[in-house]
Amino acid sequence: MPHTLPSSSSAADGATRLVHSGVIRVSGADAASFLHGQLTNDMTGLALGEARLAAYCSPKGRMLASFVAFKRSRDEIWLSCRADVLPATLKRLRMFVLRAKAQLSEGGEDAAQLGLVGSSAIAWLAQALPDAAKAAVWSKHELGTAAVVRLPDGAGQARWLWAGPVADAEAVLAALPALAPDRWDWLEVRSGVAPIVAATVEAFVPQMLNYELVGGVNFQKGCYPGQEIVARSQYRGTIKRRAMLVHTEVATQPGQEIFWSGDAAQPSGLIALAAPAPEGGWDALIELKLAALDDGSLHLGANDGAVLQPLAMPYAVPREATA
Repeated sequence: MPHTLPSSSSAADGATRLVHSGVIRVSGADAASFLHGQLTNDMTGLALGEARLAAYCSPKGRMLASFVAFKRSRDEIWLSCRADVLPATLKRLRMFVLRAKAQLSEGGEDAAQLGLVGSSAIAWLAQALPDAAKAAVWSKHELGTAAVVRLPDGAGQARWLWAGPVADAEAVLAALPALAPDRWDWLEVRSGVAPIVAATVEAFVPQMLNYELVGGVNFQKGCYPGQEIVARSQYRGTIKRRAMLVHTEVATQPGQEIFWSGDAAQPSGLIALAAPAPEGGWDALIELKLAALDDGSLHLGANDGAVLQPLAMPYAVPREATA
């Protein structure tokens, strides 16, 4: 069994601008059906009161982008994704609109994004939007001209995505304590759900980042790019790599390779997301060969690189796929 460090008890509180995130707006009568044919999750069944995690894959099943998707109206869906993959993703999605009644654009001034967490956020939501303060993960509520999405917990702390006009975002930031961006990044790492960033485009199939374990893949929906490969990986028991949490004492970043002492000849994994830990060092969400969890040690960047110590995941991760 891998060594497991205790989870940090450091609490986060307040609001922060999500400067690394952007929004793709998809509007029109065919917005949902168009996205349904492009993403790994069910978009035609997406209700106004919910959000869904989804991946956009290449024909080879490799993730080009990932989204928190939610409806702003009956005919408009917002896709929150990392800003460094947004331009290429928007351009590629537009190529496949064809005759669909769907228009795609960047979010603009109406689509600022904030991250909310902690007791102050809970108290503010309880007053402004009581249902959102106690909502289940992946639920979505309207708050004036903004949307509020309940995200998966980070380090056991409830989190929300706020998306709306820039002017309204400033009012929210003024009403809540300022949260350091690094702290939000750390909570995202500790949620166990890694977004695709520029350094990891086409590095993973969805199961390598545990997307089917956290509601990001629907195996009953129709076809989408890479669907056959994603389904084959699931039902033929070929999932040999998974996302895991680790801690290290040195700075790290997405795209760095991981080496395992049991197979020093080649990399055994990749950093998917990383952030400074409140109590020192760095925490990272990594993609890793499952065999590397049996024995030996993990190292960053080279066989003699900094040691990576496994952390407990916030949800169960199976060792093999099951049908």
